Amino acid sequence: MDEREWLTDRFEEQRPRLRAVAYRMLGSVSEADDAVQDAWLRVSRADAGAVENLAGWLTTVVARVCLNMLRSRAHRREEPLDVHVPDPIISPTSGVDPEHDALLADSVGLALLVVLETLTPAERLAFVLHDMFAVPFDEIAPMIERSPAAARQLASRARRRVQGQAPAPDPDLTRQRDVVNAFFAASRDGDFDALVAVLDPDVVLRADGGTGRARQTVTIHGARNVAAQAVMFTRLAPFVRPALINGAAGVVVAAKGQALSVMGFTVAHERIVAIDVLSDPERLRQLDLTVLGD
Repeated sequence: MDEREWLTDRFEEQRPRLRAVAYRMLGSVSEADDAVQDAWLRVSRADAGAVENLAGWLTTVVARVCLNMLRSRAHRREEPLDVHVPDPIISPTSGVDPEHDALLADSVGLALLVVLETLTPAERLAFVLHDMFAVPFDEIAPMIERSPAAARQLASRARRRVQGQAPAPDPDLTRQRDVVNAFFAASRDGDFDALVAVLDPDVVLRADGGTGRARQTVTIHGARNVAAQAVMFTRLAPFVRPALINGAAGVVVAAKGQALSVMGFTVAHERIVAIDVLSDPERLRQLDLTVLGD
């Protein structure tokens, strides 16, 4: 086996992990795949023979590619989006497709990705690489042209935001689903008090309607405010299809094979603490609903 074949095999072995790094960094499956492919083009032109820790080196290459993409993305946006819901990974309630296992390891729920979207590129890189992939700060620091101490501070700042806005979900999917079902039952019946009861007092609803749909892109805080919004879901009840959204209980609202919205729920202590909604028509048209069956 020559060096090129050896490198190709090692890269393919690492591809699931590299996609997981890129998805957490970018919040987009397609962009994550582009980043991994870009990394391969760079790696294939480099001299990998002298690399002692190939997995760490590949992670670094992918992370640098993602950092450049995040910075480019920030420059392209004329105005920052109030809410950006990353690409959801939709699975049937029976379980996550094996292809997505690595992407969703460590409870990478939609709420967590939404919060990561609010970080600076440097904060996101420091947090993702250190907290999710155990990359030492000594290796992170050169990527963002900071000292290891500064990289540690960036990760700490990001960690506080994540812990405050994206609490860990209940690990029991059945309990999650029971709470989500209760939410939609109360919404369908127009039962405001029952809705408030199933929501955490500090629940947050974040909806991304895409650019140019200001009224559809909102953030709503508090159980009573979210319940008032949820009562309006009554007309959508016939189109609600249970699904796993990033591995957690959620729904796809679809009619005639077309998604109207995707809703991810974060359930903790038998209450809904976050609802993240993607309702951007352009992005919804790109979703593959065949995974949910007929």
